[in-house]
Amino acid sequence: MNLLEREDALLLPCALHYTEHGGRDYPEEETSRTPFARDRDRIIHSRAFRRLGYKTQVFVNSQGDNYRTRLTHSMEVSQVARSVARALGLNQDYAECLALAHDLGHPPFGHAGQDVLHMLMQEHGGFEHNCQSLRIVSRLEERYMHFEGLNLCRATLKGMLKHPRVYDCDTQLHDILAERKSGAPALEARLVDLCDQLTYTYHDLDDGLDAGILDFDEVRELPAWEVEEKLARRDAAFARSRRPVQIRVILRQLLGRWIGDLTETTGEWIRTVGPGSVQDVYALPPERYPVRLSPTTEESVQEIRKFLFSKLYRHSSVLKMSRRGENILRELFSEYLARPGMLSERSAMQLNSHGLERVVCDYIAGMTDRFALKEYAYLSGMDQAVL
Repeated sequence: MNLLEREDALLLPCALHYTEHGGRDYPEEETSRTPFARDRDRIIHSRAFRRLGYKTQVFVNSQGDNYRTRLTHSMEVSQVARSVARALGLNQDYAECLALAHDLGHPPFGHAGQDVLHMLMQEHGGFEHNCQSLRIVSRLEERYMHFEGLNLCRATLKGMLKHPRVYDCDTQLHDILAERKSGAPALEARLVDLCDQLTYTYHDLDDGLDAGILDFDEVRELPAWEVEEKLARRDAAFARSRRPVQIRVILRQLLGRWIGDLTETTGEWIRTVGPGSVQDVYALPPERYPVRLSPTTEESVQEIRKFLFSKLYRHSSVLKMSRRGENILRELFSEYLARPGMLSERSAMQLNSHGLERVVCDYIAGMTDRFALKEYAYLSGMDQAVL
């Protein structure tokens, strides 16, 4: 029994097995790592992954050292997805790989950056961060001599197709897109989506309270916050703790509940539906798809997300940060479009094959917040600019 067969023997029949990795566009020799472990490692060592450390989640990086960035968010999603996959008997390596890759394509300045790039690219195929993530791993990363991108397994690329959609210009992904459109995603792919939702709901609440933007008394009115009363009754040390510690204990309890519910509910549905292979999973209709939260937990999470949208994401200080980021990217796009000679050497080499607008978009989307600010400050003649 070889490595992949040994690992497959530990998985549920409906998990994505290691032997179902689908191969790579450019064949490579096997190593002592599984194909999905190799993909995970390639993502971690990529330049795009490192840049996530200086890309906005909600708060611009320069606003404080304790707030989440795209990098820390991706690591948190990975940890949760790996834990749940292991508890369920699903493929941990595959889930971890998809979690670490899911935000690679985010531009600087968070969702504001995505929105403005999409507007600027409307007549040239648009911009969407999931499409950009796939473009990065299949074409833009430059680490190997014999192929573009990271040469990830076809199953990894298929699992990264969240919506599913790719840019028309990325013809190398069109056959994988066709496969993904023909059925439901693997259980691990949907699991990562839900872990992403749970994780950013939890940590945006945490960061919003830490920043003083969210009012604690308003947060306490959320039904999910009833865990505070239970903690106070159960542990006298809770009442003696400082408010910041209490908040973190409560939030940790909430996330633990959500993860437990996801694990238990999904496990029950897998046993009820009983898919015998990943092919059976691909054929499942939405109403019988097993990876899900209970209705009660789903309602609780959605209620918090609505609260965050109105009280945090639409807060004046966050909107100002977003508007500043939009203006910076809009100006940079205009400058590079008018003077492509200012692009990096790597970007300039792609102009003939990829087109000016897409190359400019790729270059800007790959920037960190601080590099975009630095470029904007230099090109506008400002001596100093601070977000």
